[in-house]
Amino acid sequence: MSAAPRVSFVSLGCPKALVDSERIITRLRAEGYEITRKHDGADLVVVNTCGFLDSARDESLNAIGSALSENGRVIVTGCLGAEPDVIREKHPNVFAITGPQAYESVMAAVHEAAPPSHDPYIDLLPPQGVKLTPRHYAYLKISEGCNNRCTFCIIPALRGDLVSRPAAEILREAEKLAKAGVKEILVISQDTSAYGIDIKYQASQFGDRAVRAKFLDLSEELGKLGVWVRMHYVYPYPHVADVIPLMAEGKILPYLDIPFQHASPQVLKNMRRPAHGEKTLERIRGWREVCPDLAIRSTFIVGFPGETDGDFEMLLDWLDEARIDRAGCFKYEPVRGARSNELGLEQVPQEIKEARWHRFMQRQQKISATQLAKKVGKRLPVLIDEAHGNSAKGRTKYDAPEIDGSVHIQSRRPMRAGDIVTVKIDRADAYDLYGSAV
Repeated sequence: MSAAPRVSFVSLGCPKALVDSERIITRLRAEGYEITRKHDGADLVVVNTCGFLDSARDESLNAIGSALSENGRVIVTGCLGAEPDVIREKHPNVFAITGPQAYESVMAAVHEAAPPSHDPYIDLLPPQGVKLTPRHYAYLKISEGCNNRCTFCIIPALRGDLVSRPAAEILREAEKLAKAGVKEILVISQDTSAYGIDIKYQASQFGDRAVRAKFLDLSEELGKLGVWVRMHYVYPYPHVADVIPLMAEGKILPYLDIPFQHASPQVLKNMRRPAHGEKTLERIRGWREVCPDLAIRSTFIVGFPGETDGDFEMLLDWLDEARIDRAGCFKYEPVRGARSNELGLEQVPQEIKEARWHRFMQRQQKISATQLAKKVGKRLPVLIDEAHGNSAKGRTKYDAPEIDGSVHIQSRRPMRAGDIVTVKIDRADAYDLYGSAV
């Protein structure tokens, strides 16, 4: 029997791109391809690219160049694949280019470059497919694309308009993950709150019941699986309030990842943010009345064209009042093809962007430290991410992997990744908690 063709795989970009990579790798493994980490010696290389920011485009183009120099036969997919001219200009010798979510095109290119040698007796897959995350958590993508037209973003141009998956299809995937031992499911999309709008919330049959393609209905069903369910990329539309009671009841995690991006009405208007006119502070207060331990994480942009000192001060004041538990901040970076370049607004000098970023991070650090100090003395369930004998690092329900803080744990007994242990919190700093297993 001939040896299985070997494919080296590079996955760049966000969790949504990671899910795309998992799907492609699952298909490759199902057809008998061997996945290797080394370009040298592989039959071909697949590079799943990111093209959102110029820095991400550069990273993708460099990864393609490395793959070409080490291997020579390279298939490019992902967001930057939506701009083949950019890739061909820098790397004219790539074997094939496909756009994001183009799984069939990727597989067709792989078949052409290295035909499969499938043996059904040995090429068996786990039912949940191949995962690139640790065994105990997984990303669950509920839709592709986005209907919003934020002026700084080119995602709709790269990935298209919103396309929601049927609820039953999502729930079957989630059920497989839970049965495979996954302890935490992270729900992702470009706009989770908009889930189902494009298919008019159409119901699909899951088991003995019809489930509507709606944020609330999907959350209720996921909450029955007995695993942690964490919601990402949620816009603060009014109907989000319907899901908060599920968090208060412990059915899904008391956690919302909401990309607020700014607080100044004028900046938000220039950004063309959805729900920019909503009274978000009132909404946050209402959510916390229903679910007092709700954790909110967000991302913000400073230095957007036209942002004044007054706009920035408004953002800092908003932070003080909102008490966001976790916040990331980015200095505005012009993206080729984004409409923010054509608004005719005054550019913010780089040194002012830098100064505002530092002020934002200092303010948020104080808020984060205050919020975490409230957890000292409490006993909290913690999901272990890394274990080293009697010491481990994990996360509470209030922290997502890789982007939020950690809990550093000491225990009298050995711990394992994927365990959920009760930890007494002894102390806190600006980002992390420290405690002992009880």
